[in-house]
Amino acid sequence: MEFALFMATNTGRLLRILAGMILVLAGLYVFTGVLGIVNAVLGLLLIAAGLFNFCWIAPLLGVPFWGKNLPKG
Repeated sequence: MEFALFMATNTGRLLRILAGMILVLAGLYVFTGVLGIVNAVLGLLLIAAGLFNFCWIAPLLGVPFWGKNLPKG
């Protein structure tokens, strides 16, 4: 639960966006072929998660998918 709450904060969202940017750049400039494409797509998904405040693994942790639906506190 604490992980999902952290990811819903501005710091968590910024970390997801930065990690996504790193993955996209690595996919475009470091890796080639399928691995590069997979890295770039995962990076774009992380950027989207940060921008739109959702967490992919939150349902596995038993918390809401959207950050706005998390309990405050």
